[in-house]
Amino acid sequence: MNLLLWILQAALAALFGAAGVMTSAQPKDKLEPKLPWTADFSTHTVRFIGLAELAGALGLILPASTGLVPILTPLAATGLALLMVLAALTHSRRKESTAIVLNAVLLIAAAVIAWGRFGPHAL
Repeated sequence: MNLLLWILQAALAALFGAAGVMTSAQPKDKLEPKLPWTADFSTHTVRFIGLAELAGALGLILPASTGLVPILTPLAATGLALLMVLAALTHSRRKESTAIVLNAVLLIAAAVIAWGRFGPHAL
């Protein structure tokens, strides 16, 4: 189970890290064609979401791998799961069903990591 958690952590960290860098570093007008949801939010909110994704990605790997404050790893997974709930609500409002499926998959993966690292496979 520990190996599965590490694989999920690495995969989610890569996905959220890439999304976070893209969302926080590019101008909003360049993001809108790739990420239509950004049209519904201010530039500051889009940047905040990108930074939250990046922080979550770092939180999935760094605390667990260094052994420094390892409780941050399941907390990061919980935060990313909450972010996916909010993303699914946004996509639901925009009637983007494909994006909701992706949000659900990422939510489940983050929840498995949170459960595993809070509970039976705590670091």
